[in-house]
Amino acid sequence: MTDPNAPTPLDGDALELARLRAGLTAGLTPDQSARLIGSTEDELTADAQKLAAEFSTAEPIPPAPRVGGPRGVDVGSSRSVAGGAARYRARHGLDESGSRLPVPQHTNTGHTANPFAVRTYAWER
Repeated sequence: MTDPNAPTPLDGDALELARLRAGLTAGLTPDQSARLIGSTEDELTADAQKLAAEFSTAEPIPPAPRVGGPRGVDVGSSRSVAGGAARYRARHGLDESGSRLPVPQHTNTGHTANPFAVRTYAWER
């Protein structure tokens, strides 16, 4: 003999509706609700609560790191393109037109010699 208080198994559209209702009550999306397992409303509700507990996290997910990383100590606060260009020129020895500054030349040398030559002998005259 069957128990008149026993829940009747659901099928078809009634089962699909019961899955959706149990999933939405537990905070699941409709796609997640479609994956619930059970044939009665009680089984579906229990499975939905279990699945929702697995998806929820106790601590929030940290934000993704920012692209570019932290600013270095050499980055100034010029806040404009012209200010950044001026810092670049100053750092790399460029004038306003972007040309290299002239290198000072030795002017009081009497002759041109190899600066890497090793002088080992004393010449007598």
